[in-house]
Amino acid sequence: MQAEWVADRARFWIGVVSASHVRRGVEGGYAQLCHGKAAPLRQMQPGDWLVYYSPRTEMNQGHSLQAFTAIGMVDDDDVYEYAMSESFVPFRRNIRYVPCREVAISVLLPELNFTRGKQNWGYPFRRGHFEIAREDFLTIAQVMVEGHDEFRFQ
Repeated sequence: MQAEWVADRARFWIGVVSASHVRRGVEGGYAQLCHGKAAPLRQMQPGDWLVYYSPRTEMNQGHSLQAFTAIGMVDDDDVYEYAMSESFVPFRRNIRYVPCREVAISVLLPELNFTRGKQNWGYPFRRGHFEIAREDFLTIAQVMVEGHDEFRFQ
């Protein structure tokens, strides 16, 4: 990603979702957070960046993963409902994902302000969605897009 794509006014977010659900979001070009709630999606603005962290491969029965699994930019202002079934209509938001690789959080724990030196580093992830500093986003993003020369975060 070229540096000018990361606007000075952009904010940076972590979303916590299983890897299988992240893959569906990347394929469909959307984000869905906190069991389909609208509030976390409405906190984000066009041009903000979202990094998905996946504690597990599947929502209930998967294996432990603890990795950053996708990265993308909020595409527009639209937060919309999407009927997945008659009884489940979660909110979604359009995201432009960039090609990246999965990165284990263990390699970044000493570098991130929200995890560095913390014995219980996983605590913020329990919220399902939280804002991170630009510096932390750039640290994560640079490792995730490594090998994709068309993208560069600075």
